[in-house]
Amino acid sequence: MLTDKEVRAAEKRDKPYRLSDGQGLHLQVTTAGGKLWRYRYEIAGREKMLALGKYPAMGLAAARKAREAARAHLDEGRDPSVEKRLKRVAEAAAADTTFEAVARAWFKQKGPTLVPAHAKIVLSTLEKDAFPALGRLPISQISVPIVLSVLRKMERRGAGHSARRLRQRISAVFTFAIASGLTEMDPAASVHRAMAPVTRNRQPAITDLDGVRKLLRAVETAEGFPTMLLAHRFLALTVVRPGELRAAEWTEIEDEDGPEPVWRIPAPRMKMKREHLVPLAPQAVEVIKALRALGKRGKLLFPHRWNSGLPMNQNSLGHLLDRAGYDKVHVPHGWRAAFSSIMNERYPADRGVIDLMLAHAPKDKVEAAYNRAQHLQRRREISQLWADLLLEGGLSAADLLDRAGRVARADA
Repeated sequence: MLTDKEVRAAEKRDKPYRLSDGQGLHLQVTTAGGKLWRYRYEIAGREKMLALGKYPAMGLAAARKAREAARAHLDEGRDPSVEKRLKRVAEAAAADTTFEAVARAWFKQKGPTLVPAHAKIVLSTLEKDAFPALGRLPISQISVPIVLSVLRKMERRGAGHSARRLRQRISAVFTFAIASGLTEMDPAASVHRAMAPVTRNRQPAITDLDGVRKLLRAVETAEGFPTMLLAHRFLALTVVRPGELRAAEWTEIEDEDGPEPVWRIPAPRMKMKREHLVPLAPQAVEVIKALRALGKRGKLLFPHRWNSGLPMNQNSLGHLLDRAGYDKVHVPHGWRAAFSSIMNERYPADRGVIDLMLAHAPKDKVEAAYNRAQHLQRRREISQLWADLLLEGGLSAADLLDRAGRVARADA
């Protein structure tokens, strides 16, 4: 029998050699100095060799245990080599049913149906908050208390809203797993009853006409890069979501010099996954022409300042409003609330058209399925009315660009 000292002292030679420990177990030493545990056995009249592991990761005592386990299989009439392969298959199958493996399979299927920016957020929240605690657990063994512990941790750090969104995503993963035959229950389905209540605060917004006019003047006389000021004006005029504005591409602007200019936002970039048409008032077209005067740099209307291949920073417009004195008073998304409040009050009969302009989902499912009217003519009229109200007495886009350029040169 071998000793630990003999195993440690075994040196490489010109040819591979073996040191026997008895009962079929030996240490094979390679010409490179590697030390491999092997078990020689016979089954059905054939001699076979089973690889047990490498030294020093597997020590002498562990190698002897592995030999005894293999001998036990032989005593039961089972081939140790076959048993080893079956174990690997079982371990691989188990690895495929961990929460992380199932979640990534779910995301691979679901991700392409989401707006790219939202898809990125969905995956990152799973990676940051779910996988560390749940990732390695077999999905069939995850219970309600385990899921709740993950969400409680988020609540304790003040991320109650994010915890509720993560619960929905975890539940979606379990629904996918149930359909795939990997588990029988969704522990995230009922856990919301034990979560801390959250209050939904509306995003700050000024919703009276005098207020938004003052806001626009304050922003456009504040310090800011020309592209940023034009982006803010375009957002105020089109009342799209800030993320839709940031990703706007030149190819989406149609009939710019014609009688019916429109911004056609493709479905993959919209929250509701439907193509959205934004009729452009002449004041909005002026912004586009002012942007062209700055020089077209790539495919985006509002590129990042340092990298024209990327959209502007998601916080840039918010910082612009903050510098103008509207911190916690009005946010970029607030232009949608301002438009909705002011125009619904003035044109109550056009509530449905105004909702369509905001790309809101119809509350009535039957209406969503059958009423696909675009009402483009009335939307174009309301866009013009809004632009006239908002910019009454204000600078043209060209003058705004000129003023911003003079400020930037003076600061330089």
